[in-house]
Amino acid sequence: MDKFTTLTGIAAPMPLVNIDTDMIIPKQFLKTIKRSGLGKNLFDELRYFPDGTENPDFVLNKPAWRNAQILVTGDNFGCGSSREHAPWALLDFGIRCVISTSFADIFYNNCFKNGILPIVLPEAERDLCMRDAEKGANARMEVNLENQTITLSDGQVIRFEIDAFRKHCLLNGLDDIGLTLEKAAAISAYEAKVAQTRPWV
Repeated sequence: MDKFTTLTGIAAPMPLVNIDTDMIIPKQFLKTIKRSGLGKNLFDELRYFPDGTENPDFVLNKPAWRNAQILVTGDNFGCGSSREHAPWALLDFGIRCVISTSFADIFYNNCFKNGILPIVLPEAERDLCMRDAEKGANARMEVNLENQTITLSDGQVIRFEIDAFRKHCLLNGLDDIGLTLEKAAAISAYEAKVAQTRPWV
C-alpha cells in the first residue's frame, strides 16, 4: 500500500448527501477481485449516459476536476452495502482523500486499508473546503497527515482529528498484511522456539 504523507491536489466538490457504495461503483462491476481497472466505472451512473457517452454536467467530467485527487462530499458518504470495491474504484481513479462530515463505518475502515484518507470535519469547516473546491483547478488544496491539517488555496488552515493507529498505518503504507509482516521476526522466533520445545506440533 502506498504511503500517505502530504497530498497537494485538485479537490472536486460533490455536495450530494448519502452517496452510497452502489453509486460509487455499481453492482455490475463487482465481478472482479482485482483492485485495478475500476476507476473507469467510478460513479458510472452519474458520469455516463445510458449510451456510454459522458455526462458533461458531472463534476469529474468537467475539465477543472478531471484530475481531482480529493473529494469534498455531502453527509454520510459511503453508506449502503459493504463492498471494498468502492475504495478500490476511488483509488484507481486517483482519489486519495475524501472530506465529509460523516462516513459509513465499513466504508471508513476500508478506506484506511486501501491507502485513502477519509477526513471527518464539522459542517462549517467542510463547507469551507467545499467552497474552495468549487474554485476549480487553480485552487490547490494541501492535506498534511503528519500535521493533521488541510490548507486551502487562500492559505487558511483547518485541523482534523484521526486515530493515532490509523495515522501510523497510512504514514507507513501498512495494510493488514503489512502490519503482520512488521512482526515477521517475532513470528519466526516463536515458530523456531515451538519447533524445539514442541516438535510434535
